[in-house]
Amino acid sequence: MKKLKERWEIESNLQLIIIFIVFAITGSLSAYLAKPALTFIGLSRDVFADHFFGGFIYYTLRILCIFPIYQILLVLIGFIFGQYKFFWKFEKKMLSRLGLGFLFQES
Repeated sequence: MKKLKERWEIESNLQLIIIFIVFAITGSLSAYLAKPALTFIGLSRDVFADHFFGGFIYYTLRILCIFPIYQILLVLIGFIFGQYKFFWKFEKKMLSRLGLGFLFQES
């Protein structure tokens, strides 16, 4: 725990627990919201064929849908729990590593 606190520049165990709770809520909620999000845009499971490739395509789209939902919820829920600064820094670092750092560059 000490190494993690140093790496994330966290001062207290309470802050670390709050961060873990935010990660847990965000992961669960983004996985839960992916299904209604796909249904909203007309891509429910019924649209795809019942054979293997239909299911494969649907669940691939659902996993791809989880990613942007997770990114948004992470900052939102972090804000609600008073950890906006930590999660905004975390988000910028994660997206930069994925090659999306240009989104955060100042002009």
